[in-house]
Amino acid sequence: MRFDEEIYFYFLAIIPMMILLFILLQVWKNRTQKKFANSDLLKRLTPDKSDFKSSLKLIIILLGITFLTLGLVNPKIGTKLETVKREGVDIVFAVDVSKSMLAEDIAPNRLEKSKRLVSEIINQLNSDRIGIIAYAGQAFPQLPITTDYGAAKMFLQSMNTNMLTSQGTAIDQAIKLATTYYDDEDQTNRVLFIISDGEDHSEGTTLQALEEANEAGIQTFTIGVGKPKGAPIPIKRKGILESLKKDAQGEVVITKLNQEVLLDIADKGNGKYIDGTNTEEAVSYIKEQLNQMDKTEFEAKQYSEFKDQFQWFLAAALFFLFLDILVLDRKTKWLRKLNLFNENRT
Repeated sequence: MRFDEEIYFYFLAIIPMMILLFILLQVWKNRTQKKFANSDLLKRLTPDKSDFKSSLKLIIILLGITFLTLGLVNPKIGTKLETVKREGVDIVFAVDVSKSMLAEDIAPNRLEKSKRLVSEIINQLNSDRIGIIAYAGQAFPQLPITTDYGAAKMFLQSMNTNMLTSQGTAIDQAIKLATTYYDDEDQTNRVLFIISDGEDHSEGTTLQALEEANEAGIQTFTIGVGKPKGAPIPIKRKGILESLKKDAQGEVVITKLNQEVLLDIADKGNGKYIDGTNTEEAVSYIKEQLNQMDKTEFEAKQYSEFKDQFQWFLAAALFFLFLDILVLDRKTKWLRKLNLFNENRT
């Protein structure tokens, strides 16, 4: 499934606003009515008033807005799965999610900058396959090699510094895991992008991991995120700064971009070091590097013949909006006799 106009999903923000306004209105009405008369007298004065219908009308309107939004978004469903021939390279992104990536020496912070870089790179790809790895004290497979760029962006945005309990920065683990991502049957050009601030707590074994990657035909690029001057690591709760990370001696920890480590990894990995400060320049350089590589033909399965589904949702929206007009605030006679909602108390 795919969506034509995802921007219309913002219309769904109307729903919680309407619920809040409805609750506030009901509270105000109840307080005002209590000032006018007690509950028994009010029931006698307004015998046809339904306590349930106002909530029912709200639910109907909200359903109408929901289906109308889905209609405007225009979901499309693939009706046919076919195997196609594509040409490209296999790219794996290893994103550092250690606590040091929360430093804000590059806006909004290093991790968000890394995610934006990867997202922009994906936007420049055509038929290449991509995979994503998250690593800190250990490496974790986030997304296997795929041509589904939409899924890649979804997994990318969900990455955070709390997803791995083991802290630290084990670049060697990320490289070792990346070597398992590539399909031995498809001898494609293999590229690994390590996005990090360069803090490496596994320098002793990183060289060995790079040698294994070289033997597997993997070209390793590094993208530096952060500044050599460094910055403290903020500790936030619900977006509010509580304190700064401190070491065992109580001193504020300053994390710095270690370009030397990233340069060394790129050099030994037959790749290049890329400064990630300027997103546009970094993405442009990466696109140029990928275009220079030989493309390998491989098979990929994908849905084709996507059909519009908006008409079903618009029909449902019109039904609920029309139903709202028919549903009155007062009690319906036959429902009143049934007393389904226990409104007729004696």
